[in-house]
Amino acid sequence: METQRPTKLEFAVQMTCESCPDKIRAALQGKPEVKSVSIDVGRGEVLVESALTTAEVQALIENTGRRAVLKGIGGSEQDVGSAVAMVSGVGSIQGVVRFLQLSEGQCLIDGTIDGLVPGPHGLHVHTLGDLTVDCSSCGEHYNPFGTGHGGPGDADRHAGDLGNIMAGPDGRASFRLEDSQVKVWDVIGRSLVVDEKEDDLGRGNHPLSKQTGNSGERIACGIIARSAGLFQNPKQICACDGVTLWEERDRPIAGKGRSKAGTETPAAHL
Repeated sequence: METQRPTKLEFAVQMTCESCPDKIRAALQGKPEVKSVSIDVGRGEVLVESALTTAEVQALIENTGRRAVLKGIGGSEQDVGSAVAMVSGVGSIQGVVRFLQLSEGQCLIDGTIDGLVPGPHGLHVHTLGDLTVDCSSCGEHYNPFGTGHGGPGDADRHAGDLGNIMAGPDGRASFRLEDSQVKVWDVIGRSLVVDEKEDDLGRGNHPLSKQTGNSGERIACGIIARSAGLFQNPKQICACDGVTLWEERDRPIAGKGRSKAGTETPAAHL
């Protein structure tokens, strides 16, 4: 597996004690994947440069007893666009997947999805950002060049073919991928779909292998929307729900307990 390049994550963190920065710094700097940590107590901000997923970094901060909200994400050197998809679907499936264009030829895809059946699940960008009939109206895989279905490292693949994500025994898939064909400016307004089964990456003998990867039904999806980059989200009120950033932190990211508007406008892209 290739070494993941670090990205910068901007968190709002509630710090109410003099020792808070020391505890947060100790929790983060103990991980080899964390390159640097910068803390501004007055602004309640923590900037982390790391190759960990956003969920892993947030968990490390919150394990010190402080609540944290991701406000922005950026590349170590440059980033030329970012997007986010709030994913929900069958049963209790819900999650957040973020796209960060690190360069003209490389896009980072960072996500956490809960409520999945343990095991591999196909992940694809689909052509349409249309959820009027749940995931059925998302169209086919995003395939602007008319190629066959394949895996992320294949020359012959759909631009939307992102391979598989792996859900653990707890039903959570936490992943961090880099892709050379996904471009943030091309996928905004389209949809991200999670499939029922493993994508065979076009290598199977099934008739659908070179079309969809024979990965079964679409079990979760979300529209890909523009997102805030680093230091681009100064707001403390979520415009979609009218709640504070910290009230937003305590609400479910998708599904029951959220309004339709809220599922489309997470705090990270205010």
